[in-house]
Amino acid sequence: MRVLALLLLLLAISATAQPQKDNFYDDRIDTTAKAPPKETPRTYSLPFIRVEGNRFVDEQGRTVVFRGVSIADPDRLERLGRWDRRIFEVLKNDWNANIVRIPVHPRAWRARGEEAYLKLLDQAVEWANELGLYLIIDWHSIGNLRTELFQHPMYNTTKTETFRFWKTIAEHFRHNPIVAFYEVFNEPTRYNGTLGRMSWEEYKQIVEDIIYIIYAHDRTVIPLVGGFDWAYDLTYVRESPIAFPGIAYTAHPYPQKRQPPWEEKWEHDWGFVADTYPVFVTELGFMSADEPGAHVPVIGDETYGEAIVNYMEKKGISWTAWVFDPVWSPQLIKNWDFEPTTQGRFFREKMRQLNPRN
Repeated sequence: MRVLALLLLLLAISATAQPQKDNFYDDRIDTTAKAPPKETPRTYSLPFIRVEGNRFVDEQGRTVVFRGVSIADPDRLERLGRWDRRIFEVLKNDWNANIVRIPVHPRAWRARGEEAYLKLLDQAVEWANELGLYLIIDWHSIGNLRTELFQHPMYNTTKTETFRFWKTIAEHFRHNPIVAFYEVFNEPTRYNGTLGRMSWEEYKQIVEDIIYIIYAHDRTVIPLVGGFDWAYDLTYVRESPIAFPGIAYTAHPYPQKRQPPWEEKWEHDWGFVADTYPVFVTELGFMSADEPGAHVPVIGDETYGEAIVNYMEKKGISWTAWVFDPVWSPQLIKNWDFEPTTQGRFFREKMRQLNPRN
């Protein structure tokens, strides 16, 4: 009897000591829209931006359209001795940009180290805050995040590294209105099958995991999500949009992605999304075939430039032109005196015309 009683006692203790069911995926984070905190750790020059319907709006509910540029990776610029406030001053005061996109290459993030790279980004935030510019932080990889095969070694990463990157960034820039957008993965592509298979549903799951991590740390930032075909094709959003509120979609509609006339094709492939969700064209640009670094799909001229800007203005779509660098192409500048190229003159004039002057 004593043995039986002891066994029953041990069973009872074991039952009560069993861990609770892991309900991580059932314990939803609060995805309801939240106002940004009334007080932030420091003084910022710009208001928080949020999503309202298919628009970006400020804290007073006023529509905001962003028009700016992408710069080169800060790691590269620092190694060249070109990472300084002057870039941001020229973009704000001469080009009249209101936002700057900062690409972070996985290889550079690893090589420089997390702490040292964050110092570069902190400098960008400081300069942007002083000048009244918003920022996009872009995880600048190209390839298949499911198979972890990528187009070039500089883009090599893993799902785990990508998750950790966004955890680090979201913690570090929590409740910072200057860092308004996180582009969660630059250009998803299966590269005609050479990088393996990946369905939209598989990619969507990875993206939603990233957004879950970001939102667990900060709900004042707006995640940006690109489609397949090097962030061009958003047709999957018709049937299966990202299952989180407060996000926006990105497109990279370079001139040779489709043959002219472009407008109906843009509308079918990605522009229709702007009727329901905000769309941010985070890369666009053109160059002639005889310019250094010319390659498919960026060869074009001002005919494309006028068409894409007119289309985006009609749809209320924000944009950042690629790229404010004299080497990476299509270049917006010829040299570090910031002399604009043909496309640089074009986009500088558009920003001067379209962006409100502070």
